[in-house]
Amino acid sequence: MKINKSYLFAGFAIVAIFVWFWVNSASNDSTELTPSLAERNAEPVIPTVVVEWREASLHQNRLKVFGRTESNRQVDVKAKTAGVVNLTPTQEGRRVAKGTILCQQNVDARQALLDQAIANMKSVEFDKRSTKILVDKGYRSAIQLTNIEARLDAARAQIKQAEIELSNVKMFAPFAGVFDQQIAQVGDFLAPGQSCGSVVELDPLIISVELTEKQVGKVKPGQQADIDLITGEKVKGKITFIEANADVTTRTFEAKIAVPNPDYSLKGGVTANIEIPTGRIKAQNIPAKIMTLNTSGNVGVRYVDEDNIVRFAETQTIDEEPTGVWVLGLPDKTRIIVEGQDYVAAGTKVDPQSANYNIGEP
Repeated sequence: MKINKSYLFAGFAIVAIFVWFWVNSASNDSTELTPSLAERNAEPVIPTVVVEWREASLHQNRLKVFGRTESNRQVDVKAKTAGVVNLTPTQEGRRVAKGTILCQQNVDARQALLDQAIANMKSVEFDKRSTKILVDKGYRSAIQLTNIEARLDAARAQIKQAEIELSNVKMFAPFAGVFDQQIAQVGDFLAPGQSCGSVVELDPLIISVELTEKQVGKVKPGQQADIDLITGEKVKGKITFIEANADVTTRTFEAKIAVPNPDYSLKGGVTANIEIPTGRIKAQNIPAKIMTLNTSGNVGVRYVDEDNIVRFAETQTIDEEPTGVWVLGLPDKTRIIVEGQDYVAAGTKVDPQSANYNIGEP
């Protein structure tokens, strides 16, 4: 049987193509499984990071707390006697001097009682003068004169009591301040102990803050404080009081800061941000953006030691400025990683480069 040449040619071509694919496949597998000499001699790639030298310097440490303004004192002015209010001469919200009349009750029979007491005293005084003349002439005994003098003392005491009762119809401001709340109106009946209104003293203005157990040991009475009020005012004050015992619930100590307020422009009940200088401490100013977390979730900074090994230092921020943050926890002189810190871990050997490729000490 005669075979067609075209079939023979096609068969040889298919066999040749199959052999070519098999040879190349074996060659590639051998190449992938057998590393080259250059690959066997290559060293591990050392990551590059950008570093900057930082040296600790003295910086003013500031304790930052929050507080709230309040009046120096507030008193409810209360009636001392019973009666109907017939006069409220002071308008609510006005500044008042000490002794200003806030409310007044009807006098009723109080003036009559005073007049009666005065008349009684005059009668006793007349009896005393008459008795003394008779005693001097021997017509009366000295004991009778002594009894009349006792009656005279009682009459004078009665006058004093009537004067006090009469003055009690007027309710006065106990100190200079603001008549903050008028409670009683004309026509109201006030019994002893009921309020006419309240007076608040705003000079000095008091700022109350809560100090933690770690903070309380850093401050003492007499220290100055810088205060930023939420209303926009910036003022200075002085610590006047620190609580001796911590609150059993919050474990905090109340402290009070007095701020001069002679014009009463500052109001009570306003939120305040307080900074208290507590002395100079060695710290470093670093860019805030380089702060990161370690595997334990602690905030800190990665730096490079003298052997070019990455280290992690937990840091504490003590102040913030436009140029960066001031922190504690870094070695006094160190190279902080300012670029690439997120791509290297503690213990990694790196190639540190500065901005000008000079990593010698500053």
